[in-house]
Amino acid sequence: MNTLSKVYCRTFQTIMKLGHYFLNYRIPETMKGAGSIKRLPAFIRNKGIDRLLVVTDASLMKLGLPVPMLEAMEKAGIACTVYDGVAPNPTSDNVEEGLKLYLKNSCKGIVAIGGGSPIDCAKAISARIVRPKRSVAQLQGLLKVNHRRRIPPFVAVPTTAGTGSETTVAAVITDAATHHKASINDTAILPHYAVLDPELTIGLPPFITATTGMDALCHAVEAYTNHTYNTKLENEYAEEAVRLIHDNLLVAYHDGKNLEARQNMQIAAFKAGRAFTRGCVGYVHAIGHTLGGLYGTPHGLAMSILLPHVMEAFGPTVYPRLARLADLCGMGQGTQEEKAKRFIQWIVDMKREMGIPEKLDMIKDEDVPQIITWAMKEANPLYPVPVLWGREEFRQFIDKVRV
Repeated sequence: MNTLSKVYCRTFQTIMKLGHYFLNYRIPETMKGAGSIKRLPAFIRNKGIDRLLVVTDASLMKLGLPVPMLEAMEKAGIACTVYDGVAPNPTSDNVEEGLKLYLKNSCKGIVAIGGGSPIDCAKAISARIVRPKRSVAQLQGLLKVNHRRRIPPFVAVPTTAGTGSETTVAAVITDAATHHKASINDTAILPHYAVLDPELTIGLPPFITATTGMDALCHAVEAYTNHTYNTKLENEYAEEAVRLIHDNLLVAYHDGKNLEARQNMQIAAFKAGRAFTRGCVGYVHAIGHTLGGLYGTPHGLAMSILLPHVMEAFGPTVYPRLARLADLCGMGQGTQEEKAKRFIQWIVDMKREMGIPEKLDMIKDEDVPQIITWAMKEANPLYPVPVLWGREEFRQFIDKVRV
């Protein structure tokens, strides 16, 4: 990247740092603990809501995971309209279908149950409710919803421990026509409430536990190594998330019924999500989002593969921050460089133990220019990454990390 472009990016980020102090980064009110989902119907009813749109996906409905909640809602006198058409990478068509159901059934609130896909889709539906004249594409970008427009009461119920979508300002949606994957970023779409019930994650297959947990790690590490927009809260949340993931992800992977590890991973995902919702992610996400849009690559898998490579590529710039994380995880003594490299190697070793591939095998030669264009559009100038990349740096990195 040339000097003028770097100056532009850093100047933009300085202005953004000041602007963050005027935004309402609310933290969702949470219900925690095994069985906490059972308290949700009474909670909803006490809010005066009797008609809900429930956003989920077909696989969860097939497994029956939302069914006990839906039955309890019915007993509490709450009518639920279910939209279970959310794709693994939610599309603009999914958003429009959910919006139609919400309006047709005169719903008064939204409950999203599932991983990041249903929660992101529900956020985008909320944005469309308060911005009915704007398409999803017109809402994608920064602060295009308007935080003064109050979305309907919104409860996020994560069934994975990774995305942290229950506490973020981002809704990542793929355009159904162009396959471009981009994010709506606005404090207006933050969920009001979140249910962190570890029992809902007990049935996650080990590989999904692995990749969603690595997604949470990616959020924490990217937010922490960025740090430009962070306050003390974001730094502390990122540190705590990394420590919890270090202590609990492999436990949850090998013993999926360990409720303590499952709950700790949910808390880690929540805190990592809150950390990056202000601190921002970086080039791991910028590149990873393009893979989801072009090839349908699961988000957590893309993050898992890319994270150590990006940190390694950043080099000495991130050594002090990674060394601090290594210290928090008890990774031993040494110089900052030694501890930082030990932290990166821990990520690599953990990936290997959980069967996550080392490199990307889906990228086609003809798609590389598009990947670079989309990644740069997403990341520059918004993401305050430690090292700024232009087209050539992105190309060199992609060539290095693909099979």
